[in-house]
Amino acid sequence: MTRRQATRRHRSVRRLQATSAGLATGLLVTGLLAAPARANSPTDTSPGPEAPIGTVARTVGDARFEPGPCPRTPEPIEALDGARCGTLTVPENRAEPSGRTIELGVAIVPAATDKPKPDPIVWLAGGPGDDAVGEAKMAIDGGLNRDRDVIFMSQRGTYSADPNLLCPNIDAFNARSVGLVYDAPSTGRLHVDATKACRDRLAGRGIDLGAYNDTESAADYEDLRKALDIKQWNLFGISYGTHLALVYMRLHPEGLRSVGIDGILPPSKAGSAATWSSARQGFDGLFKACADQPACNKRYPNLSATFDRLVRELEAKPVTTTVTLPGSDKPVKVVLDGGALVNWMTSATHVAPQVPAALDELAHGKPQRIAQQWAGGKLSPQAMGRVAHGLVYGVFCSEWTPYESEDAALRGGQATFPSFPRSVQAQAPQLTFLHPDCDVWNVPPASPSIRDVTRGDIPTLALSGGFDSQTGADNGPYVGRTLSKAKVVTVPYEPHVVFATSKCAQDITVSFFDDPAAPKTECLKSLKAPEFEIGS
Repeated sequence: MTRRQATRRHRSVRRLQATSAGLATGLLVTGLLAAPARANSPTDTSPGPEAPIGTVARTVGDARFEPGPCPRTPEPIEALDGARCGTLTVPENRAEPSGRTIELGVAIVPAATDKPKPDPIVWLAGGPGDDAVGEAKMAIDGGLNRDRDVIFMSQRGTYSADPNLLCPNIDAFNARSVGLVYDAPSTGRLHVDATKACRDRLAGRGIDLGAYNDTESAADYEDLRKALDIKQWNLFGISYGTHLALVYMRLHPEGLRSVGIDGILPPSKAGSAATWSSARQGFDGLFKACADQPACNKRYPNLSATFDRLVRELEAKPVTTTVTLPGSDKPVKVVLDGGALVNWMTSATHVAPQVPAALDELAHGKPQRIAQQWAGGKLSPQAMGRVAHGLVYGVFCSEWTPYESEDAALRGGQATFPSFPRSVQAQAPQLTFLHPDCDVWNVPPASPSIRDVTRGDIPTLALSGGFDSQTGADNGPYVGRTLSKAKVVTVPYEPHVVFATSKCAQDITVSFFDDPAAPKTECLKSLKAPEFEIGS
């Protein structure tokens, strides 16, 4: 989920931070499952039975795949050179199959071997709101295409889909908000105004905002599998993509050989309270790693208490400073209050070696490092014009807020960080002002079944990071208890989405798709904590 952005160790990983006007990582009540294929035979212009995946135009039911140009991306992606591409056309709302259609960009990166396995891997992007095609470099750099084709499809509403549900005005607000008190009521009103302006503009284009959710997206991917004439494939989802993967597994299990999920966000527990729990786990993991290193513990004793004290002090008396960002000499005003510090820390586990020194600097009247990182995430080119905020709110406002009260954030904060001020506890990390945003987004609630636990025997690799403060490591065992063939792995000392930052995690993942019953995890034994920066 992505709303509030801070520094990233890997720029292409979209986290659960609210990227929408207050957030960043819904459905219609009935009729959203994929329509059954029509009785007539699918149209197929296949040149022959051995044609590579993605080179054949084919219609199945209400969906059609057409080979064609590769989807657009903000920058060239070398990993897509030589990809086979095209477009999947599906109904916008499957409850109205004769209504408008949407187009989703598809890119298939061939396997590195001359004899690929028949079951490709499908990449499910983070967010909500990230375009999977834009994450191709991460997937290929991690070796996913060693033996299998890897398929990337723009989830409905994302950057290269038609229509896309981008909201540049929200990106502009997020950039401007670094100079505002993070959780002030006045900031909340501006936040919700930006959300409403986005909603009004998209609805004015005739877009059915209630059709951008996990149930429809899962059906899109199932339609793609059938249109590409693939008997079985594998899923690999990161961050929010794990949320979508778990829904897909529940609704369309028949075409799945195996599933990898990394940075796990279970739909059955997703919401404000869960983000507080995840923050606690990630923060404590980092603080403990510092305490276990003699040099770090000596220089920064009781780092957890220092952090708690800074949250309280900044919430009572915010600090205002001015910083310049890389590539610009224009000064940027930054306000750091308690809420801003908590949300900075949620992403700062991606630069864990810096965190103790940065907090110590702040405690001694030097807020510049944290201010620069906090502002840099929101003003970076990667934060502008790329996130499909319409999909963000489509998911959150139909699948989350109808099933969790606004008070859940406060209760979650009180339970996990009892020393924090009430104003900080009331705004869950990454999900600030979520309920007011969803009030103005105004989409129908999903069927209650969207919150069901995913059960079954599909082989599943459940990956988490020991420093993950966005989707806590306890989500791995949580999903594993109802998936009889799950392999639960926590990679120590790693932040959210371990595949992006850990060679060990990449090796485990590739070995899992080779043999889902026996992923190779020996590399975990050699991992060591990062060496923390020690200031003078």
